[in-house]
Amino acid sequence: MKIQFLGATRDVTGSKHLITTNSGIKILLDCGMYQGKGMETDAMNRDLGFDPEEIDYLILSHAHIDHSGLIPYIYKLGFNGTILCTPATRDLTAILLADAGKIQEHDTEYNNKKRTAQGLKPLDPIYTMSDAMKCMSCFVSVSYEKEFMIEENITVTFTDVGHILGSSAVNLSIKEGRKTNKLCYTGDIGRYNKRILKDPEAFPQADYIITESTYGDRLHATLHDSEKELLKVVIDTCTKKKGKLIIPSFSVGRTQEIVYALNRLQNAKLLPDVDVFVDSPLASDATNIMRMHPECFNDEILEVMTKDPDPFGFKKLVYVQSVEESKDLNHHNKPCIIISASGMMEAGRVKHHLANNIENPKTTILVVGYCAPATLGAKIARGDKKVSIFGHIYNVNAEITKIESYSAHGDYEEMLRFLSFKQDKTKVKKVFLVHGEYDVQEKYATYLNENGFKDIYIPELKEEIEL
Repeated sequence: MKIQFLGATRDVTGSKHLITTNSGIKILLDCGMYQGKGMETDAMNRDLGFDPEEIDYLILSHAHIDHSGLIPYIYKLGFNGTILCTPATRDLTAILLADAGKIQEHDTEYNNKKRTAQGLKPLDPIYTMSDAMKCMSCFVSVSYEKEFMIEENITVTFTDVGHILGSSAVNLSIKEGRKTNKLCYTGDIGRYNKRILKDPEAFPQADYIITESTYGDRLHATLHDSEKELLKVVIDTCTKKKGKLIIPSFSVGRTQEIVYALNRLQNAKLLPDVDVFVDSPLASDATNIMRMHPECFNDEILEVMTKDPDPFGFKKLVYVQSVEESKDLNHHNKPCIIISASGMMEAGRVKHHLANNIENPKTTILVVGYCAPATLGAKIARGDKKVSIFGHIYNVNAEITKIESYSAHGDYEEMLRFLSFKQDKTKVKKVFLVHGEYDVQEKYATYLNENGFKDIYIPELKEEIEL
């Protein structure tokens, strides 16, 4: 069999890896969008590197758009195979893809106005909200730890990686003649000792491992420290400066972690008496889906829920839905916390909150996750003094602070712990590093080699390898 790496190669978005068996069965591992590269992103997303009509199975590790976001596009181009994922991933993907389709329509309309003014032909959106809804008919849900036969000699088993709700490692067993290859695609690896989700779990012994490397060069602080840091930022901003704390946050996973942390502080009577707004309809929907899947929760939050039935809601917390309510926050003159998407600050309502508050020195912008290098979030996080938002230049007078320990990605020690758990490293023939910046991958490859994994390879885009 062969594997071709069609995305997230020496890069952190656009995950797509194509397996072709000797009998011609084509299995696509994830089908993610490239994100955070401006207008270049559109061209990269349209260049798939495969014919969607030829794909028999798409196996989805988790719902994040950089892993799922091109599913409506390949459906639109003729994909009619089966999409396999966990039940929680299916539920989250349904709302994320619909939201992505809506964004595609809006962004294309906006860009076409510019193109028309320049005498250029208008573009069609890469897909629409309708395409996103239609492609859900291809989904089949498979529970964790259940060996599922997709062909006579091919089985898939999902194991929990604790990254976001429903996230999984994809474990494939492919028999070809007398030879059976065991392959694990980790997707994105979560952290240990989290507040909500279970720890990453062991996966079956693998011959080949395709694994992420996002934080292959750094260590995170503990989540206990992050809660203390969050409280300090709230007090400094809302109590001392009497300002607004803006937290750009991914709608799925990160927002729920922040809300749960604030809920814990509220229950402990440590949280100042300030209004908290979650200004993201998508985050509200994702929170409701999270409430539906307690099978993904760890023992700690299940114990909390015996006394606090809703760990994602408390007095003073408001989930903002309408555009009018969101705009009203511009005139909210009291200290408050606004949690809003997107995490990289490239789209969504958070850009409006930044535009309205970034020049105010009383404002604090709290960065709680990874921002791709070319994004607005990265520019703000690294300390640029001026930034462009909606085509206007703003002075960055707001205080900028970061808490990186809220990342849903494990650091290099946590990733090694996951890869080593119940694996005989001498039986792992090759480890492929994907989903990471190249300089980080080189450091991580050295670290893995020093810790027992002997053959580490960093593939290039569209490279094809025989296994």
